[in-house]
Amino acid sequence: MSEEIVFDCLHAEIVNYCLDANKDQHDLATLEYIGFTTGYRLIERLTRDGTRFKDELETMKFICTDFWTLIYKKQVDNLRTNNHGMYVVQDKAFRFLTRISPGAKQLEQAPKFVAFTCGLVRGALSNLGINSTVTAEVQAIPACRFHIEVNRS
Repeated sequence: MSEEIVFDCLHAEIVNYCLDANKDQHDLATLEYIGFTTGYRLIERLTRDGTRFKDELETMKFICTDFWTLIYKKQVDNLRTNNHGMYVVQDKAFRFLTRISPGAKQLEQAPKFVAFTCGLVRGALSNLGINSTVTAEVQAIPACRFHIEVNRS
């Protein structure tokens, strides 16, 4: 329990630091980059003793179960795909949004609380050999959808 509080406080301070340093409340690139490097390193430690995944879907399932549980202490609520490189990961009680009151003003502030996780997922997938673009959508607090588009080239 105490490490969860420490993680929540650390995340809040990273958000404040990045946005205070940039003075631009819409510049979330630094938060996303910190998440990317963190995800890249975490997935390396988590998968170093295991076998590589046989396909993209298996990798995504791993991200939604083991990886998400390691970080957020729960699995995602839903994973959907169109089988053409687009995945939607839904978390109905996203950890960094659960302590925010619902409302229009708070909904405008939601992107700064999900940018780190977008980077985290993108970094983890990058280390596993999947180049992707990850965006988040918050329509009602505390639910969040992460859209993962695999960049095939």
